[in-house]
Amino acid sequence: MANLNSAIDSVFWDQNVSSPQTLEGTARSVPGEPFPLDGARASRSHRIQQLSLLREGFPLGIIPSFAPASDKRLGSFSLNSLLLSPSSNNWWVGLVGQFKPKKLFADIKADISNAEEWDLQVVKDTAKHIVDKSLYSIGLWTQIALGTSSSLLLSTERLGDKNGLRNKLMLVHPLEKHDLTVEAAWPDLFLDNKGRFWDVPESLNVDVSSLVPESGLRYRFGLHKSRGNPQPVNAAAESGSEAPTSLMPGLCAKAAVSYKVNRDLWRPQEKEDNTEEEDKPVSLPYDLRLKEPHAAISGIVGSSLAAWITGRGMLVNGKKRSPISADVFGSACYTFQKGRFSKLYGDLTRVDARVDLPSASALAKRIFHAFRRSSGSNNSDDTLWSPRLNLIFQQQVAGPIVFKVDSQFQVGDALMEDLIYSLNYSLRLLESGKVVAWYSPKRKEGMIELRVFEF
Repeated sequence: MANLNSAIDSVFWDQNVSSPQTLEGTARSVPGEPFPLDGARASRSHRIQQLSLLREGFPLGIIPSFAPASDKRLGSFSLNSLLLSPSSNNWWVGLVGQFKPKKLFADIKADISNAEEWDLQVVKDTAKHIVDKSLYSIGLWTQIALGTSSSLLLSTERLGDKNGLRNKLMLVHPLEKHDLTVEAAWPDLFLDNKGRFWDVPESLNVDVSSLVPESGLRYRFGLHKSRGNPQPVNAAAESGSEAPTSLMPGLCAKAAVSYKVNRDLWRPQEKEDNTEEEDKPVSLPYDLRLKEPHAAISGIVGSSLAAWITGRGMLVNGKKRSPISADVFGSACYTFQKGRFSKLYGDLTRVDARVDLPSASALAKRIFHAFRRSSGSNNSDDTLWSPRLNLIFQQQVAGPIVFKVDSQFQVGDALMEDLIYSLNYSLRLLESGKVVAWYSPKRKEGMIELRVFEF
């Protein structure tokens, strides 16, 4: 069924969504905004690990992606490859390169068209275009095992069309029934619900989370510190746009708790007597998580509490930031699946319908003002009060190939907010792993990922 853990994860600053804007292939969702699409959530594996496996299925190990560049001459199309990946028992290092060919081909074509004859100068001009630094991006990753279960990940990357380096550090230390994660990034990339990207100059997260259960209680608490004003990084985030409130500088302590339940409405019972089917060949499902037709409902409800330790008096969008805030959030989902996803054709049709309530307090304020306001007095652009309807449709095309559409609607204004198309190629060897090629018309982005156990 649709991922309900987005409800609690969206409260914090470390929820990753997929984006080819960086070589790391991720950006953060902005806390306190509507939950992102299921199809937008990033893979659990690091991008460099994905490239290591994906290159086996692509010519010359080159994987394409699409992302608008700050310089339009560079175009959106890029080619990515894992250049080096030495490793040992307790560490590995990876070097990733990216090349944007559009500007190079356009410049060479212009030089040849303008040249009266083919001479040495044309060759020199072509060589200059080839070594243009803006065409190339490079990233270095290393992971070191600290003991039997802890690990430290360090990364740095330089994007050809931008100045400076992007750096990140992540320490993961499993505790008994909990996970401790420390992350630092300078800068840290965030994606808001309007499709705008923001760079926070310095970001630090310390998070403790209980293990994610299939159902039942889950809680998280931690500290987040932002330093420096967020800066827009693409054309969609114009200089006049106001940055999201939660990205402004300050030190914040936050805790959240949620409770999740799952109920089957219908699921076929396994037959105990299989004597008649002993001679029939067994067809293994392409994905273990999609092996049974069923209908089910699920839900999650939770609450969060935030306290700004520093930056509490800061003016944000013309208003003082509240030093302490609390809220209630929730999601409810209905899932219907037909087929066992084991035959070559017509063995999987699946629909998930999920309703999200990002902020109960915003909805209560909206209802209160609706009774008290005079005509036309409520012109706020804040849409956090409105529930969101997420519709996910999956249909088997042939064998392990599935076409998927993720869409999100703002119920209050009957408006489609986001849409992602994807083709999924399930890998039986990984039990519940797949290669996903997705495209977002809203962000004009697309990439190819490896995702494992994303439910």
